[in-house]
Amino acid sequence: MQIPQVQAFAAKIKENMEKVIVGKSTQIDLVLSALLAKGHVLLEDVPGTGKTVLAKSLAKSIDTDFKRIQFTPDLLPSDLIGINYFNQKEQEFVFRKGALFTNILLADEINRATPRTQSSLLESMEEKQISVDGVTYVLDQPFFVIATENPVETQGTFPLPEAQLDRFLIQLSMGYTDKAESVKILQRFVNEVPAQGLESVCSKDELLQMQDAVRQVYIHPDVAAYSVDIVFKTRQAEAVQLGVSPRGNLALLKCAQAYAAIQGRDYVTPDDIKTLALPVLGHRILLRGSARNRSTQISELIASILDEVEVPTENFKRS
Repeated sequence: MQIPQVQAFAAKIKENMEKVIVGKSTQIDLVLSALLAKGHVLLEDVPGTGKTVLAKSLAKSIDTDFKRIQFTPDLLPSDLIGINYFNQKEQEFVFRKGALFTNILLADEINRATPRTQSSLLESMEEKQISVDGVTYVLDQPFFVIATENPVETQGTFPLPEAQLDRFLIQLSMGYTDKAESVKILQRFVNEVPAQGLESVCSKDELLQMQDAVRQVYIHPDVAAYSVDIVFKTRQAEAVQLGVSPRGNLALLKCAQAYAAIQGRDYVTPDDIKTLALPVLGHRILLRGSARNRSTQISELIASILDEVEVPTENFKRS
């Protein structure tokens, strides 16, 4: 598949999702970029802003397996990865697959599960496989996790540790809609169920071809160096306890390849890096002191870094 075809399929998926999602064009582009880059997405916002609807509309737009699991304190790791049980009729142990055996997984309110259950996601998100009782099961591709969490309510929640956050390629906030968009939502859905009538516009094979195609998007050495300069600045900032790791830098470039392809380009530009810096790097930065207003502080920090770092000016196309 060529880049123009990737752009066309991405546009079809986006158009289909926008039948349900109003006023979130940027968020849809970023979620599609994460999907094509074979990453995962963490949606963090207050209830009622469309996090679950976004995930469901994406799953409906692509002809793949989809599962939704509500994370609660009593959810067990075996509910996610599966369990070996003794089948008395067959007189042998049989493996029953858990919720992770799917293509698109919606992990709703992920921070309500215990750390032990949260950690059972680590291997599947990074290695695309699951190990149970010494046996490794390779997950079907594509495998894409969209997790949601409410950043305001803390009672009965377990904050995601840094290692878990790092498994998410992108962290997004949906945000409230403006007045015109809110009116449009009411007019469109007051008597309808969002996402219920959506039909798929992309097959599993086409999605896999898109994921392969974006890996061919060209990254000019100057653009790669520009991303490294930004990452190094996150480690040098006085307010930062822990900056972005090399894995975070690699994630930024992979996501930029997918984002460029969605825009119809076969090369990455510095503007792509700027657009993705906050959603890809923000949750990988650990600040010193109080976590109060963390998202605002990190947003301001990355904005100041982007202002400081010199932007390369070259022809970024493949020579």
